[in-house]
Amino acid sequence: MRSSRERTMVRAFAPYVVLSVAHLVLQQTGPVWAVTATKALLMPLLALAVVIVARPLTATVRVLLLAIAFSWAGDVALSLPGSAAFVVGLGCFLLAHVGYIAAFLRMSRTRRLPPAWTLVYVAWYAVFLALLGPHTGVLLAPVALYGLVLAAMAAASAWHGPLVAAGGALFVLSDSVLGSGRFLPGYDFPLHDLVVMASYLMAQAFIAAGVLRTLRTERW
Repeated sequence: MRSSRERTMVRAFAPYVVLSVAHLVLQQTGPVWAVTATKALLMPLLALAVVIVARPLTATVRVLLLAIAFSWAGDVALSLPGSAAFVVGLGCFLLAHVGYIAAFLRMSRTRRLPPAWTLVYVAWYAVFLALLGPHTGVLLAPVALYGLVLAAMAAASAWHGPLVAAGGALFVLSDSVLGSGRFLPGYDFPLHDLVVMASYLMAQAFIAAGVLRTLRTERW
C-alpha cells in the first residue's frame, strides 16, 4: 500500500518537476515569452498534483491549495514590470504564507512550539531588516510585514518533519536573494535568477509533498 501511494505521488508531481527544470533552462536561454508562460503554468501543475494525491480534499488540503493559488497570483504579478506589480506580488505571497501557516496549524503536532533551532529565523529577520530596511523607502512597512510572516511560516513548517521544514527554509533563501537583488545597493550575483527560482520551486514542492505525506500518515 505504501509503495503504491509513493508511486502515485511521484507520477502526480512529475509534470511539475519537468516543467520546473524546463523553466530554469529557459531562464538562461530564453525566449522571454517562454519564461513567462512556463512560470504561469507551474503552480497550476503543483495544485493538480495535490488534488490527484490528496483525494478526498480535506479542509487542510483546501487551505494548502489556496496558498498555492495565491502563489500563482504572486508569480503572475511579479512577471509584470513596475513597482505596483511588485507590491501586488508581495501581497499575494504574504497571503500565501498566511495560508501555509493556517495549514500547518490545522495539522497534528507533537509539541506546542516549533523546535528551538527555528530561533534562527528570528536572527534572520533582524538581519533582513537591518540590511534591506534602510533601502526600501516607502515599502518599508509592507516589506517588514512580509518578512515577519515569512519567518513565522518557516518556523511553523518545522513542526511537520524535515521535508516541510526544508521547504520553509528554501522559501526564506529564495526571498532573501530576491529582496537583496531588488533593494540592496551594489548587489551583484550572477546566479541571482537561477537561485531565486530553483529554491522557490523546490520550496513549493517540498511543502506540498511534505504536507500530503503527513496527512496520509495521520489518516493511515
